[in-house]
Amino acid sequence: MPQIITGKQAAMMLRDNDRIMVSGFLVSGCPEYLMECIVATDVKNLHLVGISTDYDDRGVGKLITAEKVKSLQVSHIGTNKTTQALYKSGKLDIEFVPQGILMERIRAAGAGLGGIFSPVGVGTDVAEGKETLEENGRKFILERPIRARVSFIKAKTADKLGNLVYSKMSRNSNPVMAMGSEITIVEVDEIVETGEIDPEKVVTPGIFVDYIVRKGE
Repeated sequence: MPQIITGKQAAMMLRDNDRIMVSGFLVSGCPEYLMECIVATDVKNLHLVGISTDYDDRGVGKLITAEKVKSLQVSHIGTNKTTQALYKSGKLDIEFVPQGILMERIRAAGAGLGGIFSPVGVGTDVAEGKETLEENGRKFILERPIRARVSFIKAKTADKLGNLVYSKMSRNSNPVMAMGSEITIVEVDEIVETGEIDPEKVVTPGIFVDYIVRKGE
């Protein structure tokens, strides 16, 4: 059963140089309160995995602006001027990963797989040095799993067993990232008693959740 903790307690679990995943895309589905809690700590040199770096003053972007992050694996930085400037100046290392491939690499980690074979990037610099596979006349390259020590995700509702329900498009990367790390911490709008959530509406089972933080607490 997951523990219910405060945002400050969650942020204090991070260590310098940690690999973390943060859910959401352009803030939608991002645990914004937990990002604020992390900014308030002294942690630094994080390696961050996410779809985007959101905005300079919101979501994941707050970690970039506060100089908490040294490297990224992301799909999109186009709405964050700080990320762009740090990347151009060589102060931030970025591996750009197509969004679908990013999700599948994280999913592979959660499923205990050795990676996925993808046609994306075949015949380009992306394929350089990677193992290949030919199947049915097509060539694929091996993309290895992406793991993290801690995932920070966002859901609308959790019950006390950690079963999660998301709100519409804010669901995006949350279920996958819940599987891809050693520790999963979820920020929720509300916590209800066990049995109050219709089992058919549960997207992420509580077995993947270690800690629950109610937004603002």
